[in-house]
Formats: sequence, structure tokens, C-alpha cells
Amino acid sequence: MSIFDKYAAFLERYQMAEMMPKNPLGMRFDEILTPTRARVDGREIILAGTNNYLGLTFDEDAKAAAAEAIAHHGTGTTGSRMANGSYAEHQDLEAEIADWLGMKSCIVFTTGYQTNLAAIGTLAGRDDLILIDADSHASIYDACRMSDAKMVRFKHNRPDDLDQKLERLLPETKGSALVVVEGLYSMFGDIAPLGEFAAVCEKHGAYFFVDEAHSVGVYGEEGRGVADMQGVLDKVDFFSGTFSKSLASVGGFCTSRHAEFDRIRSIMRPYTFTASASPATIASTRVTLAKLREGEGLRQNLWARAEQLHAGLSEMGFTLCAEPSPIVAVRRSSDLETVMGWQQLMQAGVYVNLAVPPATPKGACLLRLSLSAAHTEDDIDAILGAFAQLAEQGAVAVAAE
Repeated sequence: MSIFDKYAAFLERYQMAEMMPKNPLGMRFDEILTPTRARVDGREIILAGTNNYLGLTFDEDAKAAAAEAIAHHGTGTTGSRMANGSYAEHQDLEAEIADWLGMKSCIVFTTGYQTNLAAIGTLAGRDDLILIDADSHASIYDACRMSDAKMVRFKHNRPDDLDQKLERLLPETKGSALVVVEGLYSMFGDIAPLGEFAAVCEKHGAYFFVDEAHSVGVYGEEGRGVADMQGVLDKVDFFSGTFSKSLASVGGFCTSRHAEFDRIRSIMRPYTFTASASPATIASTRVTLAKLREGEGLRQNLWARAEQLHAGLSEMGFTLCAEPSPIVAVRRSSDLETVMGWQQLMQAGVYVNLAVPPATPKGACLLRLSLSAAHTEDDIDAILGAFAQLAEQGAVAVAAE
């Protein structure tokens, strides 16, 4: 018996993917040319699946700051901040993020995934209760598994279901309740009714944790996310985000309006036992954070392109999963149809994300696009032209769940 036998179904799917003209499960880019262009097999393609929402990955100021940081501090920190200490720049970035969001404390992590793992996994203990949206990101589910708390799911974007579960479960809970939702959900591109969730948390005395990984830079004044847009940022106890999307880097952060949050960093195992972010990463992130805060023009162009794409796909009859947002998910009827559609888009020079079970909520099969402020009107027209070829094959509409 092989240790790989339990993955037989996945390995069979991967072997099939390897036989296709392009392997969607092992995509290789020969060169990234710009925030919206790459070279594959000597051919230039449009990138429409990178989460590069503000298009800052090639920002000249950010690149210069990263190069200067390497010159002054070297390429890596070679250890965790608990073992090797913090560079001044790590602490400066934490202070800048806390100021931006009006929070009392902030902890910067090496990855966005690690952020949720450390924060949620440490905040909730043995006698506590974690309630999470059923469509939560894998990092949230894994954080719940890492904690000793009882984890309960509530129906996606349903404050009433959360209310009922808190009403039933709180009397038998010895500790605290932590409610975890996202601002913008990464697969379907739908946003959460954070105001209603905040009201339910306040009613029951539950702590409110919002993951704004995909909504930072996109929503709200100075890009402070959905909570700010909906006027409830001051009701959020813990706010997590990532550097790898709008901030065009790698890393993550969690802020809190509770000063005690900063003091528990030393007992967060993913923080304590992971090497800290490189000097170049921190330096470029500080530059892009400043640009994000001032980037109203970038946000306006991003939204114009999102609405252009959403309207064009809707007119062709494609079934879309949510209202316009920088994430546009096109529902397909099966794994095979989704993979073949992805192949055809690649042949037409457009890269999107292939999203199929088990990585998607409710077993959905999706062609997922994420737009950038760097996309032009002509870029969107080209993307729509590629989808028009799919539409010509018929069966563009799929019943939404």
C-alpha cells in the first residue's frame, strides 16, 4: 500500500490535467511583463486572475524601496522576530497600519495565511466558541482546527442564522464567542452584510473578526475595506488582511481595537516559529500602503473595469455569482466544461483562474477573474472577445444556486 493511495482521485485528475495543452493545475509563466501581461510559450497573454487589484506590483517607488532595503539590510532576517528581534521597519509598518485603520494594535506576519492561523488559532481557546461563515477561506478553517475551541459554521452571509446559533450555544459556553467573516469573498466575489453581523455580535457580546484580505484597497475611504464602507469599522474587534493583493507584496497583518492583542504575539506559534518578512518585503509594502491610501483614482478605474466586464458577460448570457466587484466569477456546469473553457481562454490569450471542487463553496465550477486598476478598457474588450467565443458554443447560462 502506498502513502499516496488516499489521494488516488486527485492524482487521476492531475494526470488528466497534465495531458491537456496547458495544465491548469501547474501553470507556468515564462515572464511577467507588467501587472496585466505575461509571456507564455513566447506569446503575450492578458492576466485576468492575479488579485493584483491596484496594479502596484511594478510600481517604481516600491521597487526602489525594496532594492534600497536589500542594500542596507540584506536579503533576509534569518529568523523569527521572537528569536532574532524586530527590525525598526517591521514596527514602523505595524504603527502605520494601526494608524490607517484607527486601531490600537497591529501585528505583521510573514504570509496572509499565517495571519489568520496565528490570530484566530490563538484568540480562541478550549472553553471558547468560534462561529464562522460556511464559505470561509481555508486559512480560517485551519485556524479553527489549530485552536482548542469549538467551531460552528453558520449559513453564508446569513446574520439571522448566526443570531440563532449564538442564542442556542452561548448559554452552554464557558468562555467567549468569536465570530469570523470575510469582507469580500474570494471565490464568488460577493460582500458580507457586516453591519448586520456587527449588530448580532453586539447583541450577544461576541467578538467580531473580519478578514478583509480581498477588500483592502478596493472598498471604503483610503481603501479601508468593506467594514469602513458600511460604517462599522469601529465595531470590528479584529481586522486581518494580506499584503499579497492590493499591497502587491507578500505577508499579512491583523489589527485590533484591543491593546491586549499586541501583547499575546509571543504565544502565537505561527508568529513565534516563522522567520519574519524580508527587509525588501516590508519596505515595498510601506510604499504601496501609502499609495493605497491615496489611490482613489486607482480605485475608480478598477471599478469602471469591473462594471464593464460584469455588464459585458451578463449581456452574453453568462451566469455570474455576484453583483459587480473586482472578482467576477463565471459559473460553469461541470468540471470538464470549466477546464475546456479555461483552455479555450488561454488559446485566446487570456489567463483566468480555474476554480473547481473541492476548492470552491457548494461544489461550484467557476472561471474566476480578478481585475486590476492597471487594466484598460481595451483589455476588458479583449477579455470579453475571448468569452464571446465560449458563448458561441452555447450553454452559457447555468442555474445559480
